[in-house]
Amino acid sequence: MKLFFSRNPNPRLTVAVARYLDAKVEFEFASPFAPGQAERYRPLNPNLSLPILVGSGKSLWEADAIACRLSRDAHSDLWRTGDDEPEMIRWLSWGKENFARACDVVHFERGTKQRYGLGPIDQGRVEEGLRDFRTAAATLEAALSEREWLVENSVSYADFRMATFLPFNDVARLPLDDYPSVSRWYRQLEEIDAWRDPFKGLDAPELPPVSGQGKPA
Repeated sequence: MKLFFSRNPNPRLTVAVARYLDAKVEFEFASPFAPGQAERYRPLNPNLSLPILVGSGKSLWEADAIACRLSRDAHSDLWRTGDDEPEMIRWLSWGKENFARACDVVHFERGTKQRYGLGPIDQGRVEEGLRDFRTAAATLEAALSEREWLVENSVSYADFRMATFLPFNDVARLPLDDYPSVSRWYRQLEEIDAWRDPFKGLDAPELPPVSGQGKPA
């Protein structure tokens, strides 16, 4: 199988999963939106977004679906099954709609837009994202004050997914330190080699630098 990826948040998440599982995949850096590249990738994903997993003449896109497939192939409990599966799905669902979404809003304004010249920072959107982040982080803080990981006593894909945007917090500057249990949980995740540096040894050009912090809209 081949995993097409980039260094952006969702592809990074999938590479981290694959490296954690020691999945039997070939990694290939891809830029579907680069000039002349769209027609190569459109048959694999009509949305032209990454990651994309290709194998046995079929393609699979969306990070969660790929994580499920790789975990099943590896016979790993990273993707929980059985009695723990509903708990994992709960955190995946809640996280994407609340914590990760808030992180994404702030990261998009302070990071993505500045990397790719998509316009000035919209401070209103940043403030909205920060408000939502504080609300979600408080819920996450309460949960993690009583447990080491989100699902039972070992890392699961719910932890990986919840933390999708946190490796980019050098530019997003979310107030993670205000939430000691969340900070402890993320430091714990950073101790996992595959999460901390998923691109080690791969041909993976760096993201464009953030050109300042932009000007308020």
